[in-house]
Amino acid sequence: MAQYTLSAELTHSRWNADLPPRLTIESGDVVNFECQDSSGAQVHPGMTAQEFTGIDRGKIHALTGPVAIHGAQPGDVLQIDVLEVLHKGWGWSSVIEGLGFLKQRFHEPFLFHWKLAQAVTHSLAPAVVPLRPFCGIMGVAPAERGEFRTRAPGVFGGNMDVRELSTGATLYLPVQQPGALFSCGDAHAAQGDGEVCINGIECPADVSLRFRLYTSRSLRGPLIESAKTQLAEDHGSWLVVESATDAIEAARNATNRMIDLLVERWSMEPVHAYLLCSVAMKLQLSQVVNEPMITVAAAIAKSVLPSRTMF
Repeated sequence: MAQYTLSAELTHSRWNADLPPRLTIESGDVVNFECQDSSGAQVHPGMTAQEFTGIDRGKIHALTGPVAIHGAQPGDVLQIDVLEVLHKGWGWSSVIEGLGFLKQRFHEPFLFHWKLAQAVTHSLAPAVVPLRPFCGIMGVAPAERGEFRTRAPGVFGGNMDVRELSTGATLYLPVQQPGALFSCGDAHAAQGDGEVCINGIECPADVSLRFRLYTSRSLRGPLIESAKTQLAEDHGSWLVVESATDAIEAARNATNRMIDLLVERWSMEPVHAYLLCSVAMKLQLSQVVNEPMITVAAAIAKSVLPSRTMF
C-alpha cells in the first residue's frame, strides 16, 4: 500500500472525463486530499455579505482530483474508505438570492462565519452544534462525455451531500470511465439532512481516503456503509443513495434498490425484504437544494442485519 498527498493548488469545478488525472494509484493505496472550501478559497473569515455576492460562481465546488485507479473499467466497483476528515477551524454558511429550499422567504444575501472547535461550534448561540466533517462531493467521472457542472449528483456520486460520509464511513461507486477518475471536495464541518439554506458549514479540510477496486461487480448507484457513532445504539447503517428530479421517484428508486440489496446480499425473499423496509428502513432527504436533483438515502441500521462485507 502506497500513500500520496494531493494539494488543492489545482482544482476543477466541472465533471469531464477528458481531464487528465493528477495522480494514478493502485487498489489499496491511500490519498490525502487537501480540499479548499466550496468557494474555491474565495471566502475568508471577516468577508462581508456584499463582498460575498461578488465571488466567481464558476469556481464553486473547487474539487481536488481527478485520481485514476490503475485498471479500473466501467462495470467495476470502487470502494472509498473515509479514513479521516479534518476541518481547519473555520467555516461559513450563506443565503443566496434565488437558491435554497425556502428561496421565496429568504432572499436577502447573508453570510455567516463559524469558529470551529474540534468537535462543536458555539458560534450560533444559544445552539451548540456538533461537528461531523464530511465531503459533500465524492464522485467518479460520469459516463457521458463532455463537461458538466458539479451541482447535480447522479449514479457516479458527485454532489450527494450525504452527511453520513464522515470519518469511518465507506462509499461504493460504480465505475463509469476507464481509471474511474475520482475527485472530492465541498467539505462541510456539519450539515443537516436537506441542507435547506443551500450550505452546510462550508470549510476547507484535509481528507484521507483509501481506495479498493473490485472488478466485474454489479452496482447500480452509490452505496454507503456509515460509521458507528458515539451513541451506544448506533452501530452504523447501510444506505442506498438515489437522486432524481422528483423526490418521490428518488425515494421509490432507493427503496427498490434496498430491496434488491437485501435479496442479493442477505438472501431474503423479495416480499420479506419489502416488509423489512416498511418496518426498519429510514427514508431521508439528504439534499433538497441541488436543483433540479433531489437526493434521497434509504437507510437500514446494521444492527438489524447479520454482519457482512459488501464485496
